[in-house]
Amino acid sequence: MTRPKQFANALIAQLPALRRYAMTLAGNVAQADDLVQDCIERALRQSAQLREMPLLSAWLRRILRNLYTDEIRKGRTRGTEQDITELVDAVELSAPPVDTGAARDFIAAVNRLAPEHREILLLVSVEELSYREIAEELKIPIGTVMSRLARARERLRSVLQGEGAEVIPLPVAPKDKT
Repeated sequence: MTRPKQFANALIAQLPALRRYAMTLAGNVAQADDLVQDCIERALRQSAQLREMPLLSAWLRRILRNLYTDEIRKGRTRGTEQDITELVDAVELSAPPVDTGAARDFIAAVNRLAPEHREILLLVSVEELSYREIAEELKIPIGTVMSRLARARERLRSVLQGEGAEVIPLPVAPKDKT
């Protein structure tokens, strides 16, 4: 199999995990889908930069995370866009859903977490990456991974128990002047 064909097949295989990751970061289906599309476009344009195929998933997540960060920066200046025309024929809005209260409550609780916490929770729980892999990918210490995961779990637990109703931002650590 040629390199471009192999790359394309590997890229397609990564789509479900990439979409989960985008949903975790964005918390919005439309924005997540846009991020995945932009990520795939960028990956195809820059495929020559990937030296080792086993690093593809981490490379794609890094591209997607950078795109998301860029979107956040743009959003600060122009606001959040909502396209309500997508909802016109939405079946889920016209028919009563099957009782999915627990799942809906869980998703709402996860969406109340800070993006840094949602990201760590997804990478550990769904993508099953080790703390070391996450630390290397996000370029943060393993201790930060562990503390963010502990905070994410605790905040998720408190939101699900009705103790917290808003996103709690991460504290900013002062820079060491040594």
